[in-house]
Amino acid sequence: MVSAAAVADPPDFDRVRAVASFDGVMRELIHAFKFHDTHHARHLFGRWLTEAGRELLDDADVLVPAPLARWRLLSRRFNQAQILAAETGRLAKKPVRPFALVRSRSTPHQVGLTRAQRQRNVSGVFRVPSNEIASISGKNIVLVDDVITTGATASAAALTLKRAGARRVDVLALAIVANSSS
Repeated sequence: MVSAAAVADPPDFDRVRAVASFDGVMRELIHAFKFHDTHHARHLFGRWLTEAGRELLDDADVLVPAPLARWRLLSRRFNQAQILAAETGRLAKKPVRPFALVRSRSTPHQVGLTRAQRQRNVSGVFRVPSNEIASISGKNIVLVDDVITTGATASAAALTLKRAGARRVDVLALAIVANSSS
């Protein structure tokens, strides 16, 4: 199904799948994973992503996690998207390229920003390092992330991957915000 918002303003990624809506227990699980260093559900998350993303994973050549800014990675000590991509790649038997996409600069947190503000916030923030071009060019990529809010981050990342030669970029996430304001 294609949303009215996607028809009116198409994203730069091709397809998107999420395990669940970002509310209730799923929100609590993701927050515990992301902000409280609670990784006991990582295997379960990997199974859920593998099932929800079966169609995307069947077509994928490689999985790429959404990158964190360097200072955020240092303070958190892990990239939750990289953990999710590793679990999903292991189960789906697909290679993961954890450094194929990097953030070229830090951005403020996106919480509370409108869709337009999020798009401006992540515009031009990603790059594919020259030593990773061959692992992206001509490939079907699945970008893995924890939560899709407005799709601005996923769209900016997909645009960067496509400019580096990716054939298609699909997005797979644990959760999606069902009713994003703006």
